[in-house]
Amino acid sequence: MTSQTPEDLVADFFAALAQQRLDDALASVADSIVYTNVSLPTVRGKKRFAAIMGALNGGLVSFDAELRAIAGNDDGVVLTERIDELTVGPLRIRFWVCGRNEVRDGQIVVWRDYFDFWDCTRGLVRALAGAVVPTLNRRPLAAPVSARTVAG
Repeated sequence: MTSQTPEDLVADFFAALAQQRLDDALASVADSIVYTNVSLPTVRGKKRFAAIMGALNGGLVSFDAELRAIAGNDDGVVLTERIDELTVGPLRIRFWVCGRNEVRDGQIVVWRDYFDFWDCTRGLVRALAGAVVPTLNRRPLAAPVSARTVAG
């Protein structure tokens, strides 16, 4: 259990992922977490979730994001609008994401993301062009969660 607001818990969770502090990120999720990227298969349970997050926090692939907006309600539902950035080797792929996290008893029990395949495709094309012409890929995220200072 934590005294953090659900919004801070979710923002710190994304920061931990982006800072490659996987154990800290996993400490924020329930054993029964349900993780869905809408239109992709749903992942149930912390063990399966940890395997996917581990793949995003290692050697070839990394994750960062810019929180454009975050809002929560009294029921522990936190909505985020983000620009996610997946780095795969020399490719830096950015795309828009809207997310819904449900926080219960100080842990994330649901993480559901909505994204646009067209925007992801454009992000991939931009990343490929940036691999050929690096100056196209130099603009950093305006406020990356990887730079967030986490209390604790």
